[in-house]
Amino acid sequence: MFYTIAVIIIYLFIIAFLGYLGFKRTKTSADYLVAGRQIHPLVMALSYGATFISTSAIIGFGGAAGQLGMGLLWLTFLNIFVGIFVAFLFFGKRTRQMGHNLDAHTFPELLGLRYNSKFMQGFAGIIIFLFMPIYAASVLKGGVDFIQSYFGISYQVSLLFFVAIVAIYVFMGGLKGVMYTDAFQGLIMFVGMVFLLIFAYSKLGGVGAAHQQLTDLINIDAVKEQVASAKLTAGGFIGWTSMPKFGSPIWWNLVSTVIMGVGIGVLAQPQLVVRFMTVKSDRELNRAVLSGGVFILMMTGVAFVVGALSNVFFFEETGKIALGAAGATDKIIPAFIKSFVPGWFAPLFLVTLLAAAMSTLSSQFHAMGTAIGRDVYEKSAGGKGNSILISKTGMLVGVIISTAIAWLTTYLDVSMAIIATGTALFFGLCAASFLPAYIGALYVKKMPKAAALWGMVCGFVTSFFWIFFIHKKESGSLQLCNLLSGKPSLVEGTSLASLSMVDPIFIALPVSIIVTVVLALILKPDVPKMNVDKCFQGVA
Repeated sequence: MFYTIAVIIIYLFIIAFLGYLGFKRTKTSADYLVAGRQIHPLVMALSYGATFISTSAIIGFGGAAGQLGMGLLWLTFLNIFVGIFVAFLFFGKRTRQMGHNLDAHTFPELLGLRYNSKFMQGFAGIIIFLFMPIYAASVLKGGVDFIQSYFGISYQVSLLFFVAIVAIYVFMGGLKGVMYTDAFQGLIMFVGMVFLLIFAYSKLGGVGAAHQQLTDLINIDAVKEQVASAKLTAGGFIGWTSMPKFGSPIWWNLVSTVIMGVGIGVLAQPQLVVRFMTVKSDRELNRAVLSGGVFILMMTGVAFVVGALSNVFFFEETGKIALGAAGATDKIIPAFIKSFVPGWFAPLFLVTLLAAAMSTLSSQFHAMGTAIGRDVYEKSAGGKGNSILISKTGMLVGVIISTAIAWLTTYLDVSMAIIATGTALFFGLCAASFLPAYIGALYVKKMPKAAALWGMVCGFVTSFFWIFFIHKKESGSLQLCNLLSGKPSLVEGTSLASLSMVDPIFIALPVSIIVTVVLALILKPDVPKMNVDKCFQGVA
């Protein structure tokens, strides 16, 4: 225990120092909001990756891999190809240049200035402020679950302690403090996951032997019984190294919610987009692609592989598959670490998880604060006051809301993969609400403001409706549909019941795209030419 406490104290001391360094170097609103636009490419890449990858990936999606298998590796592919390569080269460069041209400090402000619309900036800010706490609560739960499991202290105490640490250094240091600590935490995460991968494969006799054992596991009668009793077989599950049956409920959950929801939604994540505006030239973004790609590969790839392989470990030790041994999807990775890794590594993995959670949470809290403070109150509503103080106040409110949601998750169905579901929900909502308008802002000079705005509104409304009233995975837990209609999904018991398996992004994103494109073809450009010319100045 002394060793554990010593490691944590050293880690927190370094975090405190980097937060203080960010505080000392934060002199202006640009410093607080976009880190002065002078961040080193390696720091940007590590900050982007550490913000992207959190306990949601390690605990939530790692646990989902323990339940559903290595099909989640398709998400790793999309994370690297879409989340790094496409995002940096096709979105990042234009975002950086337009952000500089317009002196934009946040993602909603970039959209608002590009389309000359304060309403759009405010609307985007409200979406972020109201729904990002769900994502933040998922990240909080991932970190707190491990702290609770490791130290044996209550969930509530762990939650309050964890939130307090993150909030203090974000409140003090702004985006500079956030990105300095993100880079440090990213290095810790990388080292921790490298060890975890080597450990898992070495214990199972190497890569080939490990995968063969996992493949053969589903053929054991005792495993078949457990899989059937967990209702996985009925849902379409056929093994941890195979994709579920096409069109089955588990296939829809894996492909539409997890893989597509997060894999596509990453392009319109406000806390990630703002990273592009922190570097001074396109060269920094080019240099960040390789390091960012390797980082994402190690983070998500290792979590998904180890999560799936944990079934072999648990079965050999307890005679149970991972889900049965851990008791819930979100507890598979914490249970694996506690039961199988060497004792000396557990404190280091705890720090790895703290780093993963804190790096993402710090950016989420910063994004929520700037969304309600700068985008809604100051810019859209025309409120007056100190920009930094207003953003800090908004951040504090966002922290309270996120903490309250994370607190309430203890009262939800423990069999539900809350962490992965909450993350996918927010990623999909952002894609449906922002992505078509964002692409139009970057690539279509004659995009009418009304087309972008109505596409955003329709995407959000469709996604909101599908989440609360159609998609059973969310609507059944949120209970609003059951309260109003007496059943968890409006389509349950009808000829359209299969729609309850389809994730909102499969419906809402096409609606947003269609509305945006149709109105763009019908309406005349209404953004002042002077504004458009300023936006595209220097854009290749």
